[in-house]
Amino acid sequence: MFYDIFSKKEVSSTKIKSKIIADIHEKDSFILVELKSNPEIELEVKSLKIGDYLIGDTILERKTVSDFISSIINRRLIEQLMQMQQYKQRFLIIEGEISSITSKESRINSNAIRGFILSIISNYNTNIIFTKNSLDTSKYLITLAKQQLKNKTPFSLHSKIPKTLKEQKQYILESFPNIGPKKAESLLKKFKSLSDIFNANEEDLKEILKNNSKDFKNILNS
Repeated sequence: MFYDIFSKKEVSSTKIKSKIIADIHEKDSFILVELKSNPEIELEVKSLKIGDYLIGDTILERKTVSDFISSIINRRLIEQLMQMQQYKQRFLIIEGEISSITSKESRINSNAIRGFILSIISNYNTNIIFTKNSLDTSKYLITLAKQQLKNKTPFSLHSKIPKTLKEQKQYILESFPNIGPKKAESLLKKFKSLSDIFNANEEDLKEILKNNSKDFKNILNS
């Protein structure tokens, strides 16, 4: 809900969903079941040339532990990491029991795996997320999508919703550059109404706005 400062009525607004694009190869994953069931997520499934999930400018490649090991051996992961460099932010999700990556049963020396993980972070500037299972992975995806949506929310000029006529007038004045609560209050005290403030000449405004009076008039006349 948002508040209409002129009518003093609350106006309903449609809540924007966080969007996640999943590669079509993930269609049989339990992750998509979780994403589809979340009312705050808009899920789109299509063919992605790079990565498994796309959230805004962030690309994510998901690997189970066994896939991770296999992709190191056949060097497929290096190719994927290079392709992911096209995106501003990159994540590699490694899903499964972490200890099995460096266990004795692993097909690669444990120190080599540790070195490769460090190389992913440092040489390919790609963050790594270790998840327990598909449910855990889906929770990370949902959290990331919500964070990106929050960062794109337009900045509000005021934290307080104006309700009284005086507050509404100050709200409008404080929307101008270099006019804070004190100057807004002083302007209203001197000129009484917004129309008198807006119609005042630059010299009359200088008493309160000082050197900013010219900029104030330029905005009004532009």
